[in-house]
Amino acid sequence: MQNLNVEQEIIDLSEEKWRWMSERKIDSLDALFHEKAVFVHMGGNMTKEHELDVIKSGGIHYKKADIHEVSVNIIGTTAILLNRITLLAVVGGNEVTNPFTVTEVYVQQSGTWMLASLSFTKLLTP
Repeated sequence: MQNLNVEQEIIDLSEEKWRWMSERKIDSLDALFHEKAVFVHMGGNMTKEHELDVIKSGGIHYKKADIHEVSVNIIGTTAILLNRITLLAVVGGNEVTNPFTVTEVYVQQSGTWMLASLSFTKLLTP
């Protein structure tokens, strides 16, 4: 039962993260993203600072993430969430829609879950 509550907490946190990314809530994202977090995109890897700058500047605008499937695995103080999503985003001024599996790794520090890794894997079929 304990893990089910933690799994739901992580799912809710992930959904909130997508909303913050869409609304460009940099302060909320800054608090959520671990200092050593890594972000893997189709175009390369980013640090926390780079990811926040790209969101703030509108270099990537995460408009809407339609979540089709979600699963969470808890391993000690680490949570691994898999989302199968369709992402509507504006990248370099162009609106694009892509199917992804997104891997989110959260670590718990001092009772708080922080995002340590966000990785986009483009799917060949929607």
